[in-house]
Amino acid sequence: MTAIVHLVRPREHDLGSFTVRRVLPSPAPRFVGPFVFVDHMGPLALAPGQGVDVRPHPHIGLATVTWLWEGALAHRDSLGSVQTIEPGEVNWMTAGRGIVHSERTPAADRARGPRLHGMQTWVALPREHEEIEPSFAHLTAAELPSFARDDASVVVVAGHAFGRRAPTPTFADTLYASVAFASAGAIALPAEHEERSVHAVDADFEIDGELLPRHHLAVIAPGRAVALRSAGPARAMLIGGAALDGPRFLWWNFVSSSRERIERAKADWREQRFGAVPGESEFIPLPGN
Repeated sequence: MTAIVHLVRPREHDLGSFTVRRVLPSPAPRFVGPFVFVDHMGPLALAPGQGVDVRPHPHIGLATVTWLWEGALAHRDSLGSVQTIEPGEVNWMTAGRGIVHSERTPAADRARGPRLHGMQTWVALPREHEEIEPSFAHLTAAELPSFARDDASVVVVAGHAFGRRAPTPTFADTLYASVAFASAGAIALPAEHEERSVHAVDADFEIDGELLPRHHLAVIAPGRAVALRSAGPARAMLIGGAALDGPRFLWWNFVSSSRERIERAKADWREQRFGAVPGESEFIPLPGN
């Protein structure tokens, strides 16, 4: 039995001022644990005066998770939250019944020429929490479990890994951790989560001797402990958790167990019935309108 049951090739998506590599959703698997969307941003370097400008847009039925290795993003949302995220920190926004947010390069970074490298992921909420009140949480690097394991350094971004748990407000069993190698080495990945995957951020890896190319996502065979090995300095993200409690539908920025709920969200955004982001006048129109 092979260690890698699915190898997902990244697909590039143009978001205007920058391009991302998307590995979820994919044809197989569509999702991994509660993660229904995984984008790898950068490394990106822009000229002075330029920046990332993701105008206000809505979400339902999910939590967005932002994690950076380089750069900064200023988050604003319809709850009135204003928070700049920097490397090693986490922004966790629970959309629930509906929220609107924007993400932009901070003014100081824009002036000197911004750099950006990080991950943007969506976690589908369990059905019982899909219509929860929206909320926003920011965690500093000091609040996250950070430790050495075998030949690697680990930060638990959300959920639990290697016996350590992050205070990030998850709603289901979750695996989301950053693994970094300063030089060649290996780390043993236990079979403690129902569904697991490894995203190769900036170098090739091997999983029990099987190749995981740079920028790809490898879904690991369930119930099997494996060794993740690097030939030199490299970073990877561990992504997974409990399988979703039923099907999920994705359309644009909406995630739900109900097609009808997504249609209602479309109408609400078209008619501007979502809340507004204070201080923002722009917004991204509903696709096709």
